[in-house]
Amino acid sequence: MKLSCLPVSMFSDFFTGELDIPKWGTLARNVGFDGFDISCMFVKYHTAVYLDELRKGITEAGIPLVMVTGYPDFTHPDPAQREREAAYLENDMALTAQLGGKYLRVLAGQNHPEINRAEGVRLAIAGLRQAAAAASRHGITLVYENHAKPGAWHYIDFSFPPELFLEILDGIRDTEVMVNFDTGNATAEYADPRQEVKLLEKIGDKLATVHVSDMKAPGVFQPVLVGSGVTPLGEIFACLKEKGFADWLCIEEVSGMGMEGVKKAHDNVRNAWEKA
Repeated sequence: MKLSCLPVSMFSDFFTGELDIPKWGTLARNVGFDGFDISCMFVKYHTAVYLDELRKGITEAGIPLVMVTGYPDFTHPDPAQREREAAYLENDMALTAQLGGKYLRVLAGQNHPEINRAEGVRLAIAGLRQAAAAASRHGITLVYENHAKPGAWHYIDFSFPPELFLEILDGIRDTEVMVNFDTGNATAEYADPRQEVKLLEKIGDKLATVHVSDMKAPGVFQPVLVGSGVTPLGEIFACLKEKGFADWLCIEEVSGMGMEGVKKAHDNVRNAWEKA
């Protein structure tokens, strides 16, 4: 198992300029992470000098950039906007590849009121299949997440309900798109957290990465410090170990505690993995 982190608690620091990508990589290394994650929103420009310097800074951080999180909206009701979303996503693929990232997190799209279930499933599958072809050209792996809602969106993810997530996943199983399983998002959907392991088992061999997050209570989207909530990390990690999972656990740190939360989440996840 290898451990990385997406510092959601510190997003505002990136936007104000108090923190940048190379500095975050160095901070993550000093905490003890094996790699680090970023949002595509952290990349300010697409100019040659900026990107060359950024790649140099990432290399000097001493640990790899693992995952970049993107926000494609394949379910948008406007066909012209869907075309733009595909173009934006391919740009994120190019950036991920140029910066040395291995994975790009992708989503189904927003739960737009104008889109019914059947149409949303069709659009999400079509968008993900198109994205898969582009990703192969850039040499990166797309990971589709059972997602909730980012601050970058107006609506919750169309495929937040597990049955919709699995229906869309079944429509792309023959592609190279893999899965980023988010532990806390699953908790927010189930009244019984034990159902999460069953969802994980249904993902099967499409699992590539795991977003380790935690929720305060079952059936409610209320993130807390990883290791302090009700998400059954021990049972999930035991299931992963049984399946021989040896890839990246990517902590999604959403406690609002800044670096203190990052450090505590790192230690909590390391300990939970060892005990599982």
